[in-house]
Amino acid sequence: MRTLILIAAAAMAAAAQPPDAAKRAYVSRCAGCHGEDGNGGGHGPGILNVRRTRATSREAVVSLIRNGIPEAAMPAFSLPPSELNLLADYVMFLKSPAPAPAAPAGDVSAGQRYFAGAGRCTSCHMVRGVGGILGPDLTELASNRSPSEIAASLHGEPSANPPRRRRWAGPFFRPVAITLTSGQTLRGISRNESNFDIQLLTPDQKLHILDKLHVARIERDAAFIPALQATAAERRDLLAYLTRLRLDTSLASRVMASPMGDGIPFARVAKPAPGEWPSYNGTMDANRFSPLDQIHAGNVAQLAPKWMFPLVGAPRSLQVTPLVVDGIMYVTSVNEAYALDARTGREIWHYGRPRTKGLVGDTASGINRGAAVLGDRVFMTTDNAHLLSLHRLTGQLMWEVEMADHRQNYGSTGAPLVVNDLVIAGISGGDEGARGFLDAYRAATGEHVWRFWTVPSPEAPGGETWAGDSWKHGCGTTWLTGSYDPELKLLYWPTGNPCPDYDGEARRGDNLYTSSVVALEPATGKLRWHYQFTPHDVHDWDATEPPVLADFEWKGQPRKLLLQGNRNGFFYVLDRATGEFLQATPFVGNITWASRIDEKGRPVLLPNNVPAAEGQRTCPAVEGATNWTSTAFDARRGWYYLFAEESCSIYSLRSESWQAGKSYYGGSTRRSPGDNGEKYLKVIDVRNGKSVFAIPNVGGGILASGLMATAGNLLFYGDGHGAFVAADASNGRVLWHFNTSQMWKAGPMTYLLDGKQYVAIAAGNTIVAFGLP
Repeated sequence: MRTLILIAAAAMAAAAQPPDAAKRAYVSRCAGCHGEDGNGGGHGPGILNVRRTRATSREAVVSLIRNGIPEAAMPAFSLPPSELNLLADYVMFLKSPAPAPAAPAGDVSAGQRYFAGAGRCTSCHMVRGVGGILGPDLTELASNRSPSEIAASLHGEPSANPPRRRRWAGPFFRPVAITLTSGQTLRGISRNESNFDIQLLTPDQKLHILDKLHVARIERDAAFIPALQATAAERRDLLAYLTRLRLDTSLASRVMASPMGDGIPFARVAKPAPGEWPSYNGTMDANRFSPLDQIHAGNVAQLAPKWMFPLVGAPRSLQVTPLVVDGIMYVTSVNEAYALDARTGREIWHYGRPRTKGLVGDTASGINRGAAVLGDRVFMTTDNAHLLSLHRLTGQLMWEVEMADHRQNYGSTGAPLVVNDLVIAGISGGDEGARGFLDAYRAATGEHVWRFWTVPSPEAPGGETWAGDSWKHGCGTTWLTGSYDPELKLLYWPTGNPCPDYDGEARRGDNLYTSSVVALEPATGKLRWHYQFTPHDVHDWDATEPPVLADFEWKGQPRKLLLQGNRNGFFYVLDRATGEFLQATPFVGNITWASRIDEKGRPVLLPNNVPAAEGQRTCPAVEGATNWTSTAFDARRGWYYLFAEESCSIYSLRSESWQAGKSYYGGSTRRSPGDNGEKYLKVIDVRNGKSVFAIPNVGGGILASGLMATAGNLLFYGDGHGAFVAADASNGRVLWHFNTSQMWKAGPMTYLLDGKQYVAIAAGNTIVAFGLP
């Protein structure tokens, strides 16, 4: 604290404000929550963590103090300008890093060799994705510790006092021996502890989440971390190496050669055990149908909340679907990932980084739909189109790659998908002129394996469907997670609309492979087949709705099908082995752009439906007859469940040129006068495309909750009034609801743990898990 005040005094001299006045203002207004010694006063972060706050400029600090942070329960402060300025100045110089002291002399290369070799430091510590996970990650050690502090730690217990991190919120690393009531003793590092449980990481790299009801004794185990045995020269060189460990933030990518550790093999992702949810849709076929039936139509009325976990600082409405494997839940928000105890909602670890400035479109609004898991890794994308690999037990950054330059309007919002040893990830920017592609990376190292361009260049197949150089900013982005058939070894990925969205004259042709589904060989990215739902789309009707895979009887013969309720108002059935078009039927009544889909799978267009300068009414509306939110398929009945909306828009045309940092719509839309957008949950018999039944007046708009079906004869979804609802999947009768008063943007999921079924969903910016009494 004394050092900070001295730095503050020098910084504030020019402003003729004594540091004591600034400190007194801070203590009187802020120390109750944030403390004045770096440890926090209870609710907020300590001042030594102030560099991690969301306000990155003086103006932002002033705004934050004046307006508060409602989602974090920080009140607004109405202060006189003089006091407000004192507080802002004090926070800003606390946020300013102190000058780095000179690093000690020594042979850095020799120190690095000792660290990884004779010193056996990597058995516990990780640096740049390589090493152990028992101790703190030292990648940014010199950014957070002074040379004298690092030197002192070499004489004691290296793991007892972890470095303060900017990017990874680490635990306290206490070596302990835990004796269970059964008599068993576990030795390891305690990473987190409450009055009711303790989380222990053992040398075999297993995380034990222990209920204290089963713990007889917890003892400090100083012998677990051996003292450093090094010569004076080795200690000098090691210190020289450690005091130079700083993260190079100028690097867009960090590819590692670290081997993939044990954990979740791909076989468990491809065919999950009952009760696990290891991928975005739960299963690789994107069915969102769970075989769990402990919670069923007969007892769902007893369903009650079991725990809640708010993602403080996250956008108001999360779009994430949680994953659950080995009792750990993984959830994401924009540039943040959390691991939670799926039994209690207790945090295990948190990884985060600041949001990127200067973004445009969906990624600027803070959307992130989830993660993927494989081996000992968790994978997620960031708002600036980076793909991250994190250790799934600790949250440590293993590798990072830049997929595209965010300054060219690229971002990423979707959950990746793992296939064998690859991580498949898409990009966003589909209304901003980002040329679409899908990427594959080696899961262990981040090595780039292949790229499939959804907007081909002129010399590539499909390039002839774009006029002139319109392909350069043709969109067709890949922001929704696809599906995978392990028998056919085919990856299915939906693509977004072409750009400019409404100006078809600027891009004459069918505009492949936009508003389509593409079937790719996952090992190479080679296109096997494609189907375009809306050729030359001029209404922003992405095909980024779930590509559901179904093994089902078709016309008396077993067949591998792909099902999709498309934003354009038609429900499609395709042969997923060949891409053959089988059937398309309307699932809403108000379709004015096409009379039908012909035998070849192309729409039969109706007149007077192209956007015009004076405006043109067309149905469905720009939001679509349905949208990206999750659907479900019950193979026992052959029923497909989706949300549908009867709505229309006025589409207006405007000439635009692509610009970095700007949207690229080529026009605008507004709701048709008198159109209230009636939304309902619809059930379709896939054999004939006919409606079985519908749940009316769901509300909330088509860009709201997703849904899930279970073997308990239940449908789960969120309605437009903030209620989480369970309905009878056979007739739509509402059986239970729980009011959250939150906006829905996410889909529900379910899991089984310790013999108990849970149902979880993101309600607003809070994860809520429900279970039976």
